[in-house]
Amino acid sequence: MSNKSFLKLPITLLTTMFAFFVLANETKAEVIVEKGSGLAVIKGVVRDKAGKPISKATVAMFRNGSSKLLKQVTASRKGRFFAKIVPGTYTILAVAQGFNPVTLNKVKVNRSAELVYGFKLERSGLGNTLPEKRVDRSSSKWRIRANNARRSIYQNQEGKNPIAVEKAEDKLIAKVDEDTEARIGIAQEDEKRTRKGQTAIETFVAGNRDGSYTGVNFATVRPISERTEIIFAGQFGSNKSAPKRFETIVNFRPNDKHKLRLKGSITELGKVKINDQDEALAQTSFQLLDQWKVRDGVVLVVGVDYSKFHGAGDDFSISPRLGFQIDVDSRTRLRTAYTTQTETPTWQRVIELEDTQVLFREPVAIQDIAIENEKPVMAKNRRLEFGVERILDRRSSVEANVFFDAVTGRGVGLANLPFENLGRNHFDDLNATQHGKAQGMRVVYNRRLNNFISTAAGYSFGNGQKLSDDGISNPADVFDSGFFQTFYGQLDADVRPGTSVRTIFRLSPKATVFAIDPFQGRLAIYDPGLSVIVTQNLPSWGLPIDAEAVLDARNLFDFQNDIRSENGVLKLISRRSIFRGGILVRF
Repeated sequence: MSNKSFLKLPITLLTTMFAFFVLANETKAEVIVEKGSGLAVIKGVVRDKAGKPISKATVAMFRNGSSKLLKQVTASRKGRFFAKIVPGTYTILAVAQGFNPVTLNKVKVNRSAELVYGFKLERSGLGNTLPEKRVDRSSSKWRIRANNARRSIYQNQEGKNPIAVEKAEDKLIAKVDEDTEARIGIAQEDEKRTRKGQTAIETFVAGNRDGSYTGVNFATVRPISERTEIIFAGQFGSNKSAPKRFETIVNFRPNDKHKLRLKGSITELGKVKINDQDEALAQTSFQLLDQWKVRDGVVLVVGVDYSKFHGAGDDFSISPRLGFQIDVDSRTRLRTAYTTQTETPTWQRVIELEDTQVLFREPVAIQDIAIENEKPVMAKNRRLEFGVERILDRRSSVEANVFFDAVTGRGVGLANLPFENLGRNHFDDLNATQHGKAQGMRVVYNRRLNNFISTAAGYSFGNGQKLSDDGISNPADVFDSGFFQTFYGQLDADVRPGTSVRTIFRLSPKATVFAIDPFQGRLAIYDPGLSVIVTQNLPSWGLPIDAEAVLDARNLFDFQNDIRSENGVLKLISRRSIFRGGILVRF
């Protein structure tokens, strides 16, 4: 049976499952109760009034009529929260920096039920909310409170409806506000003591030009103490095409100003041909970072990266990592960074566990590892960048960055077909080593159209490297310097409750070859051409889990950057089409 036939059946089954759940699984805005066994589940999404998800919002559950905290969770970057809880009657509180809290009283949770809530928080700021209308708003009490609750520049939606209250109501709301602060303080301390962590497991089937394979991604975060947590994550699959990687992360918060992160990983890269023999190659990487909150709105990041080859090679890289970020005001952020990249950011999946992101990578393109003097060479790509981000209005923002790249020892897999060899049935695969510099600028614009659709567009230009016409006849002269420009467009849509679609289109004319993508850090997908990701929430059937199905098509039309001349064709062979279908379970 061919690889395509082998892949067709599981993809068809997954697509059928999608159609079934989209048609049959209606999710109500307020609450859904599903009978089953085990603990009850409370989950949902925290959004602002414009419908934009609020990242890292706090959702706390208290025993009804008291201030005793029973459970507290932090929403993900998409605003989603998930909590397992024993049956009872509760008060549920949702709050985020820069927003007024929302409270649901007398929420009755039956045994083995699943409750789905959607919170919409009202923006605080710009004189529309009560604290800014107080006569004593300039007192030290309110200045300290406002400073401690400084909002992120990403949460830019002001309240639509100005609040007007009498003095009696003022006192009442002020008292509620103080009670809310006390509750959240209790919640944060209790969460440190009682949280038990979270685990996510994803199984998938995928197919690319090397064939089809099945794989598993897993990650778990476990608290060790009030200030320390450890994360284990890994990938493995059924054949050589599947990514194989294991990673451990330790997060430690010695105080409120510093957050330390130690990360170590080992990756099986594949087999490289050395002296006409295939030899295994692996890579270990370590990273130590200190994220220092110098003061409110000012963050300094200092760290070091270390990577080393094992097996067929022993090359290594060690370099500093520096970053500085300052919030000029509630709408403007400045930042600068110096980083080194030894791995291509071909991320297959980004999974959020509590307030941590875990990245899973695509299969390693072994053709993109440079070979010099019969030894694999580790890529050492360095970038220095300066940027500014500005909130334009309640629905849009813009970012501008200038960057300077230095490239050493980066391998680029190519396929070469001189026209003098047209009688042959295949291209010659060759490996070229990229060295040099690049500099440019990028501009990214984000806009939310309505409660369900958001868009983004980016344009970058500068001087870099591209494939050379001379490389067709002379493989030693593959790259040429010159002007580059690249574009991307992104559309995210919540088609219906529980169903989301993300579409990204990339275009880079003139066979541009990027050692570091101009939009590095801004995209989840770096593949060329058109890519589509569809996710569908699945019912839990009463189990204390959160499940979703994923269909992922990267470079849907198998677009390849190439150059054609009277001498033949030269094209890049990495980032080819890949199709994945899988199910993710979080518990």
